[in-house]
Amino acid sequence: MTVAIVGGGVMGEAILAGAIDRGVLVAEDVTVVEVVPERRQALADQYGVATTAEAGDAIADAGLVLLAVKPQEFRKVSGRLREDALLLSIMAGVRIESLAAHFAHGRIVRVMPNTPAAINAGMSVWTATESVDEGQREMVRGLLGAIGRELFVGDEGKLDMATALSGSGPAYVFLFIEALVDAGVAIGLTVEEAEAMTMQTLAGSAAYAQVSDFSPTELRERVTSKGGTTAAGLHELDLGEFRALIATCVRAAFERSLELGAGQ
Repeated sequence: MTVAIVGGGVMGEAILAGAIDRGVLVAEDVTVVEVVPERRQALADQYGVATTAEAGDAIADAGLVLLAVKPQEFRKVSGRLREDALLLSIMAGVRIESLAAHFAHGRIVRVMPNTPAAINAGMSVWTATESVDEGQREMVRGLLGAIGRELFVGDEGKLDMATALSGSGPAYVFLFIEALVDAGVAIGLTVEEAEAMTMQTLAGSAAYAQVSDFSPTELRERVTSKGGTTAAGLHELDLGEFRALIATCVRAAFERSLELGAGQ
């Protein structure tokens, strides 16, 4: 199957790299559309794909067209797709209705991935129009599965929710990492010591939660002894209304995603 990836940035490259590495895509079948000459050369050299600055011919020949440009730039992408081609968009906030109107096309998948896809540890939430057939859906599952975990939702509205939670979520986690490292340094650890403890604690806790039969609430309770050190720390988070702050954070990102989508 011929593939056109429109946009050779971080996410476009992450999907390309994961798909080639897992054998979902073959380099010889892929053309990357990228306006920056240096990026075109780098992608061609590293992955053995064809590259071009113009989308028209690449889109016209492709069975799969992956849109990985910035949302505000997608209307600059022009070209007519094959009737049986699948249009897959990873652009935040751009509704299926807008994509269908711009490209005069019906077979559309909209995906909200996140940046850990760069190391094949991403979370990709996706939905599809009714005209996307089962073979194409299986191909999407394989493609997104190559860069992490995928989750299908039947309601496009949940893509805005995914944008707020898993799409923006890595930034919240990175901020928490920063805060823990800074706190460790403040009580006397070196930066290197605090980073080592923080990184492994977060990675280990997430991995444990994924495989454990206990819920996150039960896992937290099992770590927390009455009157102990963990209880003292959690008490301060409760005083600072940590849960409410996280809820406000996700709500703000969700509402902003709705606003951006309304403007497309």
